[in-house]
Amino acid sequence: MGALHEGHLSLVRAARAQAELVVASIFVNPTQFGPNEDLAKYPRAFETDCDFLRREGVELLFAPAVEEMYAQAGGSGPTSDTWVTVEGLSEKLDGKSRPGHFRGVATVVAKLFHAVEPDAAFFGQKDAAQVAVIRRMVRDLNLPVEIVVCPIVRDPDGLAMSSRNAYLSAEERRQALVLSKALGRVKALVDSGETSSAALIAAGREEFAKEPAVRLDYFEVVNAETLDAVPDVSAGTLVAVAAYVGSTRLIDNLVVGGKARG
Repeated sequence: MGALHEGHLSLVRAARAQAELVVASIFVNPTQFGPNEDLAKYPRAFETDCDFLRREGVELLFAPAVEEMYAQAGGSGPTSDTWVTVEGLSEKLDGKSRPGHFRGVATVVAKLFHAVEPDAAFFGQKDAAQVAVIRRMVRDLNLPVEIVVCPIVRDPDGLAMSSRNAYLSAEERRQALVLSKALGRVKALVDSGETSSAALIAAGREEFAKEPAVRLDYFEVVNAETLDAVPDVSAGTLVAVAAYVGSTRLIDNLVVGGKARG
């Protein structure tokens, strides 16, 4: 959605290493924002983004207008008579906190796949629930595209890179480190032999209790493909967290118990 940072550029580099031609899209998709979310103030830096993509050797940038992607523009904004809804996944994790979010994501990604017809599409692990939704959509609709998931890119202090980090004050930036600290504690426990999801969740919540200014949205241990809660970690188990730092909602995650399909 633009406001590109090293996390986004790592996807471009991964694509460059695998593909003969790289296409990037920039589109702040209005249908994945709820009525009280940050669509109007979402960071936009189009000219800078274009410079970044030129430097990375991207051959084509697709940056459509809203009217190009959504022909109908009702009184409350862009809409459509046709939606892509991935049932059974879209109501979990971020979908539970943001009703309708993944309907907007799946619909616009399907449109982008139709417009570009890519052989492979590159997504970041930070948006793990989105990855699960898109993978299921691709499978169920028999779309001829390989979904490649690339590692989370972090700042030196551990904070996962996000366009929304630009909203944070200096103090909020410090407070936001609790997300990666909680995940780090979980990883240490798993590495020492702990497998109980309940114990791992309790440990993560203990870390958040040390930073009372941060409001936890969810801290869950789930199957990375189904997003269903699991009682114990196994290969590719996803530990996912979302929290509000001030008014900014941030997400992060960790794969434990072995590598997830990627």
